[in-house]
Order: sequence, then C-alpha cells, then structure tokens
Amino acid sequence: MEGAATEGKLSPALPLATLIGRELRGNGSERPLVRYGHSGFAKRGEDYFLVKPDCLRVPGDPSSAFSVFAVFDGHNGVSAAVFSKEKLLEHVMSAVPQGISREDWLQALPRALVAGFVKTDIDFQRKGETSGTTATLVVVDGFTVTVASVGDSRCILDTQGGEVSLLTVDHRLEENAEERERVSASGGEVSRLNLCGGQEVGPLRCWPGGLCLSRSIGDTDVGEFIVPIPHVKQVKLPNTGGRLIIASDGIWDALSSETAAQACRGLPAELAAKLVVKQALKTSGLKDDTTCVVVDIIPSDHCSTPPALSPKKNQNKLKSLIFGRRSHSSVGKLSKSISLGSVEEIFEEGSAMLEERLGRNFPSKANLPPFRCAICQVDQEPFEGLMTDNVGGCCSAPSTPWGGPYLCSDCRKKKDAMEGKRSSRSTKCR
Repeated sequence: MEGAATEGKLSPALPLATLIGRELRGNGSERPLVRYGHSGFAKRGEDYFLVKPDCLRVPGDPSSAFSVFAVFDGHNGVSAAVFSKEKLLEHVMSAVPQGISREDWLQALPRALVAGFVKTDIDFQRKGETSGTTATLVVVDGFTVTVASVGDSRCILDTQGGEVSLLTVDHRLEENAEERERVSASGGEVSRLNLCGGQEVGPLRCWPGGLCLSRSIGDTDVGEFIVPIPHVKQVKLPNTGGRLIIASDGIWDALSSETAAQACRGLPAELAAKLVVKQALKTSGLKDDTTCVVVDIIPSDHCSTPPALSPKKNQNKLKSLIFGRRSHSSVGKLSKSISLGSVEEIFEEGSAMLEERLGRNFPSKANLPPFRCAICQVDQEPFEGLMTDNVGGCCSAPSTPWGGPYLCSDCRKKKDAMEGKRSSRSTKCR
C-alpha cells in the first residue's frame, strides 16, 4: 500500500551547498531539535530497531551532530536483524572519508550507505546462517534526511501541504515489476507457490528459497540475485521541519501511508508511535511483528512538534507538510528543487548495479588510498586482489571491465555473483 504522492512542477536543480546555505541563513547557527518515540508488539519477535540521536561527524564537536534511526524486520530467525542492528551503521560510517566538510559528508553518504549495506551482507554470509532481514536506515543531519532501504520496511515523510510522501521503495516482487525483471535476468525464478495439481497460491516469490522480497541483508540460502544494495533518497526539509514514520510491514500491511500519518498528527513522537501501532492492531489484529519509530524534526524556536504538525486551535487534526513529488522509478538520480518552503529532493538512486552506485560521485577532497576497497575499506598492496579465482582454482583476470572504484577480490566476487556471473551461495530451498 502506498500513500498519496502528488506530482508537482519542479524548478531548476539546486546544488547541495545552496540548500545548506539556505538552511543556515534561515535558522542562523541553530540546528533543529530531533524528538523521537517508538512502539511495537511482537508476534514472532523478529523485529528490531535502532535509535542513536547523538552521533558526531567530528569527535568532540557538538556542531557536527547527526541522528540515526533504523528498523529491521527479520525472517527465518533473528540473526540477520540482530547483526544488522549491531554492525550496519558502523560499516556505513567507515565508508565515509574523514576530515571532509559537512557538504562533502552529505554528498558521500549515499555511496557509503551502499558500501555499508553490502559489507554487512558479506560479513553476515560468512557466519553461515540462513536468516535474513529488511533494513531501513535514516540519517538526520540538520534539515537534511537521507534514507537507505532494502525490503519493505517503509519510511514516510509528513510535512506541510496536506499530503504524505514515501522516502523508500518497497522491494516486494508482487508489486515491483523492475525488480521482477532484474531477478529473472540474474537467474532467479519468480513464481507463486505451486501446490499439488498445479494450483498457484500466495504472493510472487523468488526461487530457490521462496522469498517474497527482492532485496535484503542475509538470506544466505537464497540466490545472490536477492541483493543488499539499498534504494537511497536524500531530501532537504523546509525550515518548518517535518515528521518521519519508520515502520515494519506489520504496520504497512494494515495501514496506508496516509492513514498512518493522519492517525498521529498533533501528538508528540512517543505517543504518535504508540497510536500508529494501536491503529494497525485495531485494523488487522496482531498478524505480524509491528514496530514503529516516529521522528520529529523541529525548528529550534519550537518546543514540541513541528509547527505544521501541531493541531490548530480547538482541533486535534492538522495539515501535514508535504513533498512535491515522488519518483515512481527505483532507478535514477534526482537533484531537484520544488519551491522555497517545501521539501527539496537532493538525490535518489535505486539501481542494483554496483558500478552505478559506487561510481565516481565521490568528494574530490576524500584523498583515499588508490587500493582501498570501496566496500570493505581494506587497504591492499598494488595488484593484490586484482585477480579472481575461477572454478578450477587458477587465477584469471576479471571477466568484464569494471568501471567503478577499486574492489578487493572478495568484494569483486560478491559483485559478480549479484549480477548473475557466478554463484557463491547454496541453492537449498526452504
């Protein structure tokens, strides 16, 4: 289910530096307040969430603060969700160059998110466990929000204007034609569960494994075409702030994005999260784990909820802020502005190809060693790891030219496997 998204007329693209400059001019040196709340009920006990409101880009410098929130919806056990909660943020941050400006840091973040998701998946595979998880990770730096996601744990944005916008793309095979085509082209079979007599039932699944999702972290017993490469979207909120709702599919299978946003307007974040969960349970009962994190980004001259999300006099209803448009394609970069006082899109990319995601869109001041792997961040001697082992055990040069940054041998093998060029997982069905 998707919330309403309006198509707005876009004005010419604005660089990130211009948006940050507006933020500073509009609020002086004041950064917005971040308030959050979370709630949930367990059915299987496989949902986990992460709240880290006091991260620092520069150790010891409060002006470099940012916040991180995440939801992980595990399946086939909790191992992948627990591992991702513990390791994902660390791997993302290790892929961001040190000693760069805030503008460069924000520009590097989408690329680092891709590297961090893939490294988390590789490290979890080495554990040999078959669990998997969705992951929706949200980074809030001032009024700039960056969201990376695999699976179907959704993040929505409620801002001024009366509508709601999705900041994620659901990676469900049933609903995403682009992902069905990609999985099939990479060697997976997409079909429904086939009962005796040839009757097909249930949602579309990927075989082997029978997973309904096309992207996740973990799922070692499923083909590599189930990739951990996230959809990433970065937006700049208006100076009036906004509200984020991050939740697992136990919420979204019961409530549309619009209904969830409307259900909790006018309430502080902690109560808002509880009300969203309560509304989902009221609608469909406890059929799945339900986890909800609500994050309010509030101008420093206000004290509770964002002004546009506060109830009007004698009313408990309010008009939400909103986003001017949502891209329906899961692939493609966006750097568009809508208008002053509204949400501005800085970046969006959903391609499952590492070469497109780890390309040359890196800050020129990064100054990284030439033989540091762009995924695992390990430094190697020149030519070490540039060769890959084939099935016969001999060394050979990579089969296809690689136009992206340097990858070590293990990460190159991972890339090839995700593109259907080799298999590194068991194909055991479950």
